[in-house]
Formats: sequence, C-alpha cells, structure tokens
Amino acid sequence: MRAHKALDSDDATEAQWEAARGAAVGAVKWGAASAVLGGLGYMFSPLYRGLTLQFKVYLQMSGMIVGSMIEADYRMRQYEHQVRMQRRIARDRAIWADYEKELMEMENEASSSEQKK
Repeated sequence: MRAHKALDSDDATEAQWEAARGAAVGAVKWGAASAVLGGLGYMFSPLYRGLTLQFKVYLQMSGMIVGSMIEADYRMRQYEHQVRMQRRIARDRAIWADYEKELMEMENEASSSEQKK
C-alpha cells in the first residue's frame, strides 16, 4: 500500500525540480523557434501578416507550451533512469559486500581449521 504524502519525499521533490527546469528550458528553446518562424511568416506570408495580434500571441504561446511539455517529459525520463541506475548500483554493491564478507568468513574458517590440524 502506498504511503500517505508520497509526493513529499526527497525523490519526488527532486523530480519536480528537474521537470520544472526542463519546462523552462523547453519554453525558451521552442519560444525562440516560434519567434523565428513568426518573423519569417511576417516577412514572407501575407496570410500571416493579416492575422490578429491575439492569434499571433496564441501561436507563440502554443509553441512555448508544447516545448515546455516535451522538454519536461524528456528531463523526467532522464531523471527516472538516473535514479533507477543509482538504486541498481547501490543494490549490487550491497550484494557484492555481502558476498565478500561471506567469502572472508569462509577463508578464515578454512585457515583456522588448517592451523588446528
């Protein structure tokens, strides 16, 4: 069963910040691309020049929102992969440490039994 306040964990908070950084970067990247395309549309397209200012702002904001969603999702998937790898490495290290401890105990027992003979 899931614990209450699961979103208050350190992992969830770090994931939220990573998604927010990704959204900001995506909005800037795609906003710049939308602005360039808007400028090209204004220069070369009489249809675009005839659009209202409100619709041009809507087109610009749409590009920024789509970019922020795409980049935030990409950053979240990268973060999840990184966390999984860190947990897998920690688990493997613990297993390896247990194996080394068991091996050392077996070697100590073997050496002590040889000394008794």
